[in-house]
Amino acid sequence: MRFLHSVLAVLVAFTLVATPAIGQAKKAPDFSLKTADGKTVAMKGLAGKVVVVNFWATWCGPCVKEIPGFLEVYGQYRSKGLEIVGVSLDQGGWGKVTPFVEKMKMTYPVVLGDEAVATAYGATQYIPTTVVVDRKGNVVENHVGYMSKEQFESLVKKYL
Repeated sequence: MRFLHSVLAVLVAFTLVATPAIGQAKKAPDFSLKTADGKTVAMKGLAGKVVVVNFWATWCGPCVKEIPGFLEVYGQYRSKGLEIVGVSLDQGGWGKVTPFVEKMKMTYPVVLGDEAVATAYGATQYIPTTVVVDRKGNVVENHVGYMSKEQFESLVKKYL
């Protein structure tokens, strides 16, 4: 019984150390990545906007399925301060991504991600992973898996 109490105490202590205080905002990790045409997209350059960082790949069925809804919501709310950054985790580089972006008529910036950015945003296990950053630069939502247009719109409208 004493052993169980010791283990429980260690787990509680670890949880308290590893968990940010309630109400403590987590700043979005900065990144600086290039689009296919060489433009730099950096988190710090998007300050003051509601930023959706969407980790995806061309071979990911749920990722492909949610893009049309993302495009509709982006078209509707971009003028209200919404920015979406599509972070492709394709291994094939721009040779695979560029034709896909053109075919899907993706109007929001698309960049090639790397392990460091995926890890910083917690997108190392599953895609799609969608992270919402508020106007103050704080991570406020982290959604893993497919989102319908309605789910996505409801998610971002809270922060616009």
